[in-house]
Amino acid sequence: MLLAIDIGNTNVTLGVWDGRSWQTEWRLRTTQDRTVDEYGITLLTLLREARLARAINQTILASVVPNLTNTFLEVCARYLQLTPQLVTHTLDTGIRIRTDNPAEVGADRITNAVAAYHLHPGPSIVIDMGTATTFDVVSGAGELLGVVIAPGLRLAAHALASQAAQLSHVAIKAPPQAIGRNTIHAVQSGLIFGYTALVEGLVQRLRAEHPDQENEMRIIGTGGLIHLITPHTDVIDIVDPWLTLTGLRVINDRLRSTEGAG
Repeated sequence: MLLAIDIGNTNVTLGVWDGRSWQTEWRLRTTQDRTVDEYGITLLTLLREARLARAINQTILASVVPNLTNTFLEVCARYLQLTPQLVTHTLDTGIRIRTDNPAEVGADRITNAVAAYHLHPGPSIVIDMGTATTFDVVSGAGELLGVVIAPGLRLAAHALASQAAQLSHVAIKAPPQAIGRNTIHAVQSGLIFGYTALVEGLVQRLRAEHPDQENEMRIIGTGGLIHLITPHTDVIDIVDPWLTLTGLRVINDRLRSTEGAG
């Protein structure tokens, strides 16, 4: 079985695959000062509770947190006796990166593009709402054409509360209406309906610039916060919370197939 690990700035997401069959997933908080043993013991505990501790024989890792990349490489070596496949821009993922500097493209952007193109062949835009709100633009020829990066919803909410003296933290949820009649609803409107407008506006612009704009284009939503936006817009065609982990599985399958053919 395959253990897929996605290390993001807010969460470390883990998923287990048996071939193409999804088994289970976990989401841990990203804590950069946790030791190899702390993460290792947590991982083993999760696997044992799922009765999967002895079933894992492959691992693949995507990380945008350099400090934790080596930590998890060591976790897998010490606690699973496995060396993970590390996703980078140099890996043969089946997706061509057409940005000015492919080395700048995060592993999560690559894996999302791989998953989108594999699951929904053709042009697409992937909206990933996590620590940042990102838009990955994928061509019908299997190319990652570029990316848009905006502050994430929670980051925006935290900035408001920490930098504006008369504003405090509020629950990130939709208010009863867009016109806020008190401070809490005013902030919630700006966050939820403001980010809905951001998503809709950027999708419109990206569609207009997309080289495949004449073809049917899928708009795919993912990430831990995407559910806050989807009830308020109809521009998102598909919601897949575990898209990045699917991309990791697809990349791993491709690499193993290539090794087998060689």
